[in-house]
Amino acid sequence: MSLLIIIPAFLVTIGILVTVHEFGHYWVARRLGVKVLRFSIGFGKPLWKRVSKDADRVEYVVAALPLGGYVKMLDERECEAGCEIPEHELPRAFNRQVLWKRAAIVFAGPLANFLLAIAVYALTFVLGVDTFRPVVEVRADTPASIAGFQTGDTLTAINGEPVASWDDLHMLLVEDYLKSPRLEVSVTTRDGNNAQRVLDLGDKPMFKDESDFLNKAGLSLWTRGTGISGVLAGSAAEQAGLQAGDKVLSVAGTSPQSVHEFIQIIQKHAGQTLSLQIRRGDNDVSINVTPQSKELDGKTVGSLGANVGAYMTDAARAELAFTQRYGVFEALWRGVVKTKQMSVVTLKLMGRMLTGEVALKNVSGPVTIAQFAGASASIGLGAFLGFLAIVSISLGVLNLLPVPMLDGGHLMYYLIELVKGSPVSAEVEAVGFRIGMALIGCLMVLALYNDFMRLMN
Repeated sequence: MSLLIIIPAFLVTIGILVTVHEFGHYWVARRLGVKVLRFSIGFGKPLWKRVSKDADRVEYVVAALPLGGYVKMLDERECEAGCEIPEHELPRAFNRQVLWKRAAIVFAGPLANFLLAIAVYALTFVLGVDTFRPVVEVRADTPASIAGFQTGDTLTAINGEPVASWDDLHMLLVEDYLKSPRLEVSVTTRDGNNAQRVLDLGDKPMFKDESDFLNKAGLSLWTRGTGISGVLAGSAAEQAGLQAGDKVLSVAGTSPQSVHEFIQIIQKHAGQTLSLQIRRGDNDVSINVTPQSKELDGKTVGSLGANVGAYMTDAARAELAFTQRYGVFEALWRGVVKTKQMSVVTLKLMGRMLTGEVALKNVSGPVTIAQFAGASASIGLGAFLGFLAIVSISLGVLNLLPVPMLDGGHLMYYLIELVKGSPVSAEVEAVGFRIGMALIGCLMVLALYNDFMRLMN
């Protein structure tokens, strides 16, 4: 992917998220009568600065390092040696505000990120989200196949919650799995019957690596097409003349309805010549192939010697693709629900990371964020807005963690103050600052290490 897409998309993403977060602090502080000295997007040397014309003379700054920002308020604790705050300004100092005002100003930053996510999700639902109906393909020897799922099943509800789209399916599966690994799933089978399946994921480590959750469960979108993505040297596929990019129309007179069905047919015909109908570009080609014999789980099966993958046929796209669109009020409500779902899931995954149930390699840093920003921007506005909402929620949740230096750390101090009746001491705040700095530093090192390993792989 071109850096000409990645870098601007990353800067736009970070710029929006930081501006919204800091504006939350700024707006509430101003409304509650606290004097704001500077509103800065980024750290370091100012690249652009403007001073307001009102009596407060607020400095608005865009600085060189874009990974963050801050709102500097009048505060006696930050008054350097020799400086004096005029007597008439003291009531507007942040440190002199009552507890609820200070808490409201601090909480306003993360709240602004959640409100941004709600607005973005609502906007995408009004504009229309291109998605697919939740019709699944099932792989053999997976939790889904053991539970009795069949290729062509349409998932209609999970633990009683209706499933309207493929996006809903993914979110509800993760959300309900984090409550209990045993899921009650309602389906409509390929022949139109209603059925109940019990998907038990209790023995499956679902978050130990970065592979897709649905794929681990044994489910994927039923695209109906099987394509050849690569051919191994000296294989039956190479000898028959198969090429990467070929699309399988039929094998032995049968049109396979999934990659799994195609593989099953090949495995059952070791040493037997099969007729393949292939679409290569705009042409249909007939090829005879004889699967080679190999041992698999103590059995002799046929092997094509090719990498096969799914692609969506025109018929499947016509049947499954649709646009999920709602009116303004319904879209707004769905934005609230989706933001709540994502927030709870994010918080639970962070908690399970501490217990080891979620691998630390799932932590991402600025490089990965930049790559996803570029990828989503290259897909289109809807994908980029969805990505923006996810990162905004993650930023909001992260800032509410009770870690000194973060907004959640300040809120923790305020809770202690509420209980004991007086603020925590400067010594405690200093120790907390060092602890918070160390924790955030370790998190950044881990995130950058994971980014580096992803690039290397």
